[in-house]
Amino acid sequence: MTETDSAGRRPKDTPWVMRTYAGHSTATASNALYRTNLAKGQTGLSVAFDLPTQTGYDPDSPLARGEVGKVGVPVPHLGEMRRLFDDIPLTGMNTSMTINATAMWMLAMYQVAAEEQNPGLEPSEVAHQLAGTTQNDIIKEYLSRGTYVFPPQHSLRLISDMIAYTVHEIPKWNPINICSYHLQEAGATPTQEIAYALCTAIAVLDQVRSSGQVSEADFGRVVGRISFFVNAGVRFVEEMCKMRAFVRMWEEITRDRYGVEDPKMRRFRYGVQVNSLGLTEAQPENNVQRIVLEMLGVTLSKDARARAVQLPAWNEALGLPRPWDQQWSLRLQQVLAFESDLLEHEDIFEGSHVVEAKVAELVEGATAEMDRVQALGGAIAAVESGYMKQELVSAHAARRARIENGDEVIVGVNRFETTEPSPLTADLDGAIMAADPLAEQAALDSVAAWKEQRDEDGVRAALQRLAEDAKTDTNLMVATLAAARAGATTGEWAGTLREVFGEFRAPTGVGGAVGVAEAGAELTDVRERVRATGEELGGRLRLLVGKPGLDGHSNGAEQVAVRARDAGFEVVYQGIRLTPEQIVSAAVAEDVHCVGLSILSGSHMELVPSVLEGLRAAGLDDVPVIVGGIIPESDGRLLMQAGVAAVYTPKDFGLTAIMGGIVEVIRAANDLAPLGPDGDAGQP
Repeated sequence: MTETDSAGRRPKDTPWVMRTYAGHSTATASNALYRTNLAKGQTGLSVAFDLPTQTGYDPDSPLARGEVGKVGVPVPHLGEMRRLFDDIPLTGMNTSMTINATAMWMLAMYQVAAEEQNPGLEPSEVAHQLAGTTQNDIIKEYLSRGTYVFPPQHSLRLISDMIAYTVHEIPKWNPINICSYHLQEAGATPTQEIAYALCTAIAVLDQVRSSGQVSEADFGRVVGRISFFVNAGVRFVEEMCKMRAFVRMWEEITRDRYGVEDPKMRRFRYGVQVNSLGLTEAQPENNVQRIVLEMLGVTLSKDARARAVQLPAWNEALGLPRPWDQQWSLRLQQVLAFESDLLEHEDIFEGSHVVEAKVAELVEGATAEMDRVQALGGAIAAVESGYMKQELVSAHAARRARIENGDEVIVGVNRFETTEPSPLTADLDGAIMAADPLAEQAALDSVAAWKEQRDEDGVRAALQRLAEDAKTDTNLMVATLAAARAGATTGEWAGTLREVFGEFRAPTGVGGAVGVAEAGAELTDVRERVRATGEELGGRLRLLVGKPGLDGHSNGAEQVAVRARDAGFEVVYQGIRLTPEQIVSAAVAEDVHCVGLSILSGSHMELVPSVLEGLRAAGLDDVPVIVGGIIPESDGRLLMQAGVAAVYTPKDFGLTAIMGGIVEVIRAANDLAPLGPDGDAGQP
């Protein structure tokens, strides 16, 4: 019989780790935010790094222009890692770092910073006390988020080296967080999300086993430290069943494929960020209940409950959340954990025939998709061939079509759109936090000062050792730790490995993606307008879709490219991470009629003017530029004043309507009369 307290209540389970994903501007500002959040009851840290840090560039790299401190904190050297965790004892903290291509480097600097906090302990003693997670899932970067650097096999080697090192030296650390989160944001169905994440896990574990760095006796510990990072959408019953399917399939894989006997080592351990993709710019107050429902999907089921939860803020579709917005999301978790009776009960879905049927359906579908990937040679081969990327782009296109035709309802967007003015967004510019405009200069000054005081010969020797070890099978954590202690920078570490490993450009998935299966009246009308305008201009309309800067979130750009192709445009899309100069060169070479730029990192005010200036210098003043992304209204007005023809934000969810707008922009730029409803030119 279960014991109860004097009020008749059962004792509660321990709550999950509560985090908010945070980091911005400078290490000093982020440190103040972390300490404030911990004081409010947050029980772990989740660090957001800026794009130069994620992609292995220092702030003084030309590729970092406009990106420093925008979507996270810049950490270009050990001095900034010290500032980031000042007065936060790392040996007593649980820290999650959203970092992938440079994960080894960030972990090394984190370990060295912890050693410096504990001068009375041996480095190994400090390392054994560290707890946390490095995301370190590079496969999903090729598929969805775009912060990869090195080719797949070399990236897998870095991951394997980290896992082998941590299992012996940092045994409480999760060296990889296999991510299905970003797959769902890229369009993955629940079965694809399960299948591709588990295929990634298999690729990683097979690599570790074949590397010979971990004994058979220790391999169960490797499996036991693998964690997952998942997405939870608003269909919370299906999402809860998805997590139960994950648990069931992981149990089978670890037992049957890897022979892990200890049930604790076979446990499916996961953290969750609920779905930012579903947050809307229109009626953003509705995002609060969406976040709550999504949280329930990963907390209601005890047998498949998340070990750590971080919630987005209600206003993330508008811009950078303020500390108060993040506090609101933390309080949502605390009310569920401490006010409700959820944690007092065993699994409340055990024995449900509805839940069991849905779980079985998901397991069957995910197993079939896993078999297809494994038949191609596994996750790496499916990345290199473009299969998984193409499937995700197609699934996302199908979802967009369902939203546009109303089959998938989004309250406040495609139904129930009438609304009272919201006091939350009465002052739109005040409803979000602006990135510190001085952050980039502060980072530049920091790198310059850091290089002034370090031993250049020591840095040079450490980087030379890193390069030499990279050419062998030597575990690279040792040389990476030496480089961190010597004072190398993030860009120098990554640049050294770029010289040895080379770089990689992942398939875009656009070419073979299935777009709109059947054209409705709206798309048919736009196709006719595209055709008629092309005839007037002497050829097929050509649209260049460009991703300037380091922002690798390409989902929107891919969907624009697919729908533009369906609308009859000739589409030029070269993928992510292009400089403004490369975009201008492509516009010249392809003789395009319009340039569309997609930017979600907040760097639009720096990068868009650079593209405009480049087009003018190339004599393409008459080629209109449109911009899409998370762009505050005030910035949108400034971009229009600078010469941008149109600005689209998440509230503009109708891709076909956007295609019609592009046609009108092209006609206006070429002094063509507006088209009438039948596609014929009217009076100018």
